[in-house]
Amino acid sequence: MSFEQQEPVKRRSGAVRPVTIRATRVSDAEAIAAIANLPGFRAGTLRLPFQNIEETRQWLEKPSPNSTGIVAEVDGQVVGSAGLTRLSGRRIHIGQIGMGVHDDFTGSGIGSALLGALIDTADNWLAIKRLELTVYADNIPAIGLYEKFGFETEGRLRAFAFRNGEFVDALTMARLRF
Repeated sequence: MSFEQQEPVKRRSGAVRPVTIRATRVSDAEAIAAIANLPGFRAGTLRLPFQNIEETRQWLEKPSPNSTGIVAEVDGQVVGSAGLTRLSGRRIHIGQIGMGVHDDFTGSGIGSALLGALIDTADNWLAIKRLELTVYADNIPAIGLYEKFGFETEGRLRAFAFRNGEFVDALTMARLRF
């Protein structure tokens, strides 16, 4: 995404502040790695503890083909990141989504701003028919967010990942555009 988009966001304190959604930059590596190391953010992902800044920088320097990476900023601070990757071949009509929000900004509209920007890109720029994602079955706030944007649960992946000393399930969710 080559443009910046601003929307108001409500902080937990109740104060409304503008959020900027923009394309990721290599200079975001330190901020994204710091967010990925937060316990709440990490608990919702497949990431291991101690996210390496250099690995994050390399990922930003060489993005996957057909991918769109964005971040959310509040007052110049990166508070969330998300990505959309278009598949290829006979699955070219599908995009896969991954996202996360800084622990201190969950429930403040950052996830909605990020997901809305990715859906706009998928629908209006890439003609993607199907968006897919996986989410831990116990991540009720994220499931609610995805349902708000039209995602439906299609299945349960039992013992999907090992997290915090135990195996946890995940849901596979999709949004189809007709």
